[in-house]
Amino acid sequence: MILDRFIDSHSLGAPSLKFDGMVWGPEFICGEKCIFLKPLTYMNLSGKSVGQVCRFYKIEPEDVLVVSDDVALPFGKLRLRTKGSAGGHNGLASILGALQTLNVPRLRVGVGAVPMGRDMISWVIGTFPSEERSLLPDVLDEAVNAVELWLKEEIQSAMSLINAKKERTGKDDN
Repeated sequence: MILDRFIDSHSLGAPSLKFDGMVWGPEFICGEKCIFLKPLTYMNLSGKSVGQVCRFYKIEPEDVLVVSDDVALPFGKLRLRTKGSAGGHNGLASILGALQTLNVPRLRVGVGAVPMGRDMISWVIGTFPSEERSLLPDVLDEAVNAVELWLKEEIQSAMSLINAKKERTGKDDN
């Protein structure tokens, strides 16, 4: 959803189908040469697609930004990191394995904890509850802005700005 919003906001048009994914670019965005990838593999195998793109274009892992959902963060909370483990996220584990390093920047986007009685997969690929659905356009815009900030700023500066934002709730805070 975030990549789709980014692509639309920058009018990048139709992708090429290659590297087991949908690829836009190279394009210059925010003064940086960028390639955007939406793997078409199963999420748990997304490293295959990312690895192919990085090898073909000679992209260093620290120049990759992985955007992923995160059940450990409240809905809508964004967290930018320079590196780290997969934290139980199988798609991220696949990417880290393919790139053979933990030094891969990532933007984690909170989808909230899995409710009792729901399994992980149905939660992360399911429909958002109505309360969150009404906030989703703002979350997508903030995530697009975070990607643009990552492109424009040194990562430490971008982290300070993105990670300091207050949590959002769909509930009345009074």
